[in-house]
Amino acid sequence: MHLDVQDLRNFYYRSALGRAAQLALRSRMLELWPEAKGQTVVGFGFAAPLLRPYLADARRVLTLMPGPQGVMPWPAGMANTSVLTEETLWPIETGHVDRLVLLHGLETSERQGDLLEECWRVLGPGGRALFIVPNRAGLWARRDITPFGYGRPYSPGQLETQLRKHQFLPERQLGALYQMPSTRRVWMRSGKLFEKIGRHVPTMMAGGAFMVEVTKLVYPPKGKVSRVPKRRSIRVLEGVGANAPTAV
Repeated sequence: MHLDVQDLRNFYYRSALGRAAQLALRSRMLELWPEAKGQTVVGFGFAAPLLRPYLADARRVLTLMPGPQGVMPWPAGMANTSVLTEETLWPIETGHVDRLVLLHGLETSERQGDLLEECWRVLGPGGRALFIVPNRAGLWARRDITPFGYGRPYSPGQLETQLRKHQFLPERQLGALYQMPSTRRVWMRSGKLFEKIGRHVPTMMAGGAFMVEVTKLVYPPKGKVSRVPKRRSIRVLEGVGANAPTAV
């Protein structure tokens, strides 16, 4: 079940905890992808809070928002890039995406397999996708005051297994959201310190969320390849007259 776009907007843009989460997630993403010059960047779910750094140099930025969630215009004060779309039928040509970010898209989907197939379809050769999901062992997945408390949380192993089944190759993992999911002042003040310490913690001990960067696998056709010899056309009169006697 997808969250409502108004609730997501209020969390990330109108609450102190949401703005802190936005900063933490975006800084971790920029460690993987510091720039996207000349590339097509697409976000699905509610990835808009993370994509602003790419607006200046990217060839194109699109923010796809599923119908059950709803859509909002983004970015504010600029040409709109948001598109309301069917969850598993995106208005994008096959193989045209260089960078794909999913935030609050996979864990809330009721058709996760079909969604991953659509992600695989639009991703181009050499493209990369970043899946950001709640950590089932983290505190953020246990509290419903944030969007990470809804949907299906994952462990790193569970997510990697599902991605491999849909022809994605996991390349790198990062943890995020090490601060406490609380609006109390004492925890808010120490949020940056927790995030700084968390970057040196193994990924298996990830915080409230973790990120998995993947590439697209393209397998060769299965089965035996039979080689059929090329047929040569037979000319009926070929060679006739080559040794014919000449008149004296």
